[in-house]
Amino acid sequence: MHRWTLLIALHALGATFSLAVGALILLRRRKGDLAHRRVGRIWMGSMYWTAGSSFGIRALHPGHLSWIHGLSAWTIASLSVALWAARTHRAQLHRNFVVGSYLGLCGAGIAAMAFPVRLVPQLLVHRPLTFFGAAVAVSVVALVVARACGLSSRRASGGDDVRRDRPRVGHPGEDGAGGLDAGRAPAGVLLGAQR
Repeated sequence: MHRWTLLIALHALGATFSLAVGALILLRRRKGDLAHRRVGRIWMGSMYWTAGSSFGIRALHPGHLSWIHGLSAWTIASLSVALWAARTHRAQLHRNFVVGSYLGLCGAGIAAMAFPVRLVPQLLVHRPLTFFGAAVAVSVVALVVARACGLSSRRASGGDDVRRDRPRVGHPGEDGAGGLDAGRAPAGVLLGAQR
């Protein structure tokens, strides 16, 4: 039986933080605004940490990589595609890879809890206050981080933080793939109305 190490604890905390922040981002209706991008960067960093740190944990096959590390490599690739898609304004591709990465994280969490011999279920059974205390503390930190970045379910400002200097993709009323004139009538319509 293996024991908690600093790396395993930080990995578990990173995964829990990613679950909490990811849920806040995914459940929020507004996407693409400044708050979404700020919290999304933090979530990406936390996900990269969680996936990357798993390569230092070799408890399933001591001294060797296991199939779980293959999933970690896939997660790193998926996060990289999602980041690239966001930077190049491919909103649907970004959404698909982010949601896929989040669902993979949820699956990994379920797998970590499903086997009673693993450290997390053992912590829950033998030290439930520590387990729930850590989960609550990480969730509170996630809420504070999201709030500090401007992420909330209601916006009193009316969305002033939406970036207007980038083309948006997939919104009705846009010219073509979206552009600075998105939402305005085509020039021909304006000229025709002035005659």
